[in-house]
Amino acid sequence: MEKNVATLERGTICSAWNYSGQRLASGSIHGKLSIFDSTHPSSSSSPLSCSSSFMAHEDSIVKVVWVPPEYGDAVACVSADGTLSLWEEVMEAGQPLQWKFCTKFQSKTARVLDIQFGGSSSCLKLVAAFSDGYVKVYGLVNPLELNTWQLQAEFQNVIDSVSKFTKVSCLSATISWIPQRGEHHQFSFVLGLNSNIPELNSSKVWEFDQMHQRWLPVAELALAEDSGEPVYAVAWAPNIGRPYEIISVATQKGIAIWHVGLNPDIDGRLSVEKVALLSGHQGEVWQMEWDMSGMTLASTGSDGVVRLWQSNLNGVWHEQAILEPTS
Repeated sequence: MEKNVATLERGTICSAWNYSGQRLASGSIHGKLSIFDSTHPSSSSSPLSCSSSFMAHEDSIVKVVWVPPEYGDAVACVSADGTLSLWEEVMEAGQPLQWKFCTKFQSKTARVLDIQFGGSSSCLKLVAAFSDGYVKVYGLVNPLELNTWQLQAEFQNVIDSVSKFTKVSCLSATISWIPQRGEHHQFSFVLGLNSNIPELNSSKVWEFDQMHQRWLPVAELALAEDSGEPVYAVAWAPNIGRPYEIISVATQKGIAIWHVGLNPDIDGRLSVEKVALLSGHQGEVWQMEWDMSGMTLASTGSDGVVRLWQSNLNGVWHEQAILEPTS
């Protein structure tokens, strides 16, 4: 039976679900950020209603991301003009909860294309990809103050760190952090670009080298014949005990499923294996999400259809279900 969970206003173009607080954030073409909360918090099935709505940007909001819940109730917004703002829900001097501007990230020469938060319960990091092909990693200096960010690294998405590309133009970027598994896991994320420079496009796994305090590319998720293809979406699957990681990468050829080894070789690189190529979407894949077990992948794109994918006990991937819009 279908059930209406929330009614979004006309012009809404992006949204993000807060699993911890059972809340929804949405952004509109008018630059408005809206927050939806349950009308009956004690019931997990109650509908959501808009509890706050305000202008966060002058231009349209193209992406919203919740800050990890251990750092409070806060939302990051990426605007079409390339700026990134952070908004936090606070209570001041006995006043009711309200959303306030926290901080802004922007570049004079490039637009922010994608951002994701990662780290642990005591160390929060933000990685942002820009239209000039550069990636910036910020660290939160004071866990209690969401406006105390410090730039920690800046690099381009290439395996050969000596190579530097100029006159780069990126249409889009996609980032996915390794899902958190306790306090002492490594800092890693996968990044793919859709740019005019083939060497930048292919998805690379970046890992923080604690000994030398720098980010290093430890794997490239592309075969030789398609290493320059634009990447539209990436998603890192949760790992509940597998001896390898699973990362999905969407290009014009379909959704590739990659196995990434856990133990680096003498050069610090991780082994990679492409185990499946999933096809079915008519057009580009825009977004992918794994379930909490890392066994089911959901994908959607320009065809407006959500597809669910699973592998059987023999490791063969298949389409499990298709969810089409009702109108």
